Amino acid sequence: MCGIVGFTGSQDAGPLLLEGLKRLEYRGYDSAGIAVQSGGVIRAAKASGHLRNLCEQTHDGADLPGVCGIGHTRWATHGAPTVTNAHPHLSDDGVFAVVHNGIIENYAELREELQGRGFVFHSETDTEVVVHLLDCYYKGDLKAAVMKTVSRLNGSYALGVVCADHPGELIAVKSASPLILGVGVGESFFASDVTALVGHTRNVIYLEDGEFASLTPDRITVFDCAGREINKTISRVVWDVEAAEKGGYEHFMLKEIMEQPRALKAAIEPRIKDGRIVLDGVELTAEQLRNIRRVVITACGSAYHAGCVGRYIMEELCRIPVEAEVASELRYRNPLIGQDTLVIVISQSGETADTIAALKECKARGARTLAIVNVVGSTVAKLADDVLYTWAGPEIAVATTKGYTTQVAVLSLLSVYMARKLERIGEERFGELVKGICSLPERCQRAIDLNTHVGYLAKRYHNNSSLFFIGRNLDYAACLEASLKLKEISYIHSEAYAAGELKHGTIALIDEGRLVVALCCYEALFDKLVSNIKEVKARGAKVLAVAQEGNRHIFAEADDVLFAPAIDPLLVPITEIVPLQLFAYYVAKENGCDIDKPKNLAKSVTVE
Repeated sequence: MCGIVGFTGSQDAGPLLLEGLKRLEYRGYDSAGIAVQSGGVIRAAKASGHLRNLCEQTHDGADLPGVCGIGHTRWATHGAPTVTNAHPHLSDDGVFAVVHNGIIENYAELREELQGRGFVFHSETDTEVVVHLLDCYYKGDLKAAVMKTVSRLNGSYALGVVCADHPGELIAVKSASPLILGVGVGESFFASDVTALVGHTRNVIYLEDGEFASLTPDRITVFDCAGREINKTISRVVWDVEAAEKGGYEHFMLKEIMEQPRALKAAIEPRIKDGRIVLDGVELTAEQLRNIRRVVITACGSAYHAGCVGRYIMEELCRIPVEAEVASELRYRNPLIGQDTLVIVISQSGETADTIAALKECKARGARTLAIVNVVGSTVAKLADDVLYTWAGPEIAVATTKGYTTQVAVLSLLSVYMARKLERIGEERFGELVKGICSLPERCQRAIDLNTHVGYLAKRYHNNSSLFFIGRNLDYAACLEASLKLKEISYIHSEAYAAGELKHGTIALIDEGRLVVALCCYEALFDKLVSNIKEVKARGAKVLAVAQEGNRHIFAEADDVLFAPAIDPLLVPITEIVPLQLFAYYVAKENGCDIDKPKNLAKSVTVE
């Protein structure tokens, strides 16, 4: 959600800023802009719509000469997606330019105060109060002006500031919104995401909330909220820019679907040693686990759906009550969580605002917290007591694929690990599950290979205006993600239902030609699911089934079939989601949708 970049060095800033913004496009945006400082003057250019509009307007940045600047892609929150509301925002005297991710919650009262002091507002945004506060407090001391400004702000923000009076210097400020500093040779950077930096440097500094930094070409100085200089560790990013490029695929989403076998191997292989599960980053002892009376898994979006799968697996194996909660609800629900609760927090980016808030709330109530996250050094990873990284690598498409499957794989590893520690499963069952988990990369590749006809099925069904996904038990949990994948990239209305609930109302919506996608891979309940298929077929529905490879009975019931390779029943959701990801992709392609950047969506939701 939004993206910011900053650069100072000896190269022309404009082209570098635009390059960085291109690498942040996946976060979602509706306008873009850059500002470049040169010769005591700040020049800015902004455009609504696609980033290419800004590139054309500035001749790829050449029209804004200078070696220090900031850039922004905006996802509208306050005000329409217009050029006036686009960032950067400049002070009336041209001394300051500001870019901002997040939301200033007290902007209305600050705006009223500043208008009373004679400042003129040109946009509808909350961000414009920041640039006017800087102008108000600036008396020649940039650091002091920044500190006074930040002290007045409530909410979440990552700020990038450039001042005409301070050639070659950038200011970066972080509070509850992602911001990373890049350490180059004779040049410095900041960005919302490491993806924007790795083409130039893989040496990064992670800012903590309340910290701010001064960046010049030769030095990055970090300060705490009181203005005291602090020492920060430089971290090394282990993947490079090639991992964030399409590699010959038409879309990032298709590339990332195809990368799932490799991503699963990266998530699983280092954690299986001599047939045992070794979870580096988790310090839970058998005694501590025995004191846990309840597990709460909390997340948003696809990560929440991964948690729904994890709930079934963990409860079945560990025989502990497990709940899956949407983080945006948990944070406001006054939950019954205490020292006997293990809270598992899942986030691909580690910067999801509602998930962070839920994590903080649960920690405040004494719960032990464990994070499952992809991004090293992210806020969620830092806040949690224990961390398990998914090692999925960069995921650029807004609709997650390998992020989701690796989250479920790590949840499976954790569940089996806990169950064995608690002696709820024997050595034989433990060995079966470990073998099954180790087979996931190969089984995932098999799921891709089995469904070469998925494009043909997409052509058959892409004109449906509304459809339903049904399943039972783990199949139902997988339905939630399958439905979301289709609706978010194809814009077709779809709903996921526990198949047994059809007769309690939803079956009224089944009519002639309606597509129902039936997940039938949890074979213990296959006969029950067949009964539900017969119910919808009797009312004229078309049924696309997902069944385990080798299941011949399904051909007598369904109109069309996708296949998932046979695997341990508790691991079915990882293999059966793959053909449904492909189905969603090809339906969206048939419908001419912007697959990697669906309308109105953002990759990392860093505000409420």
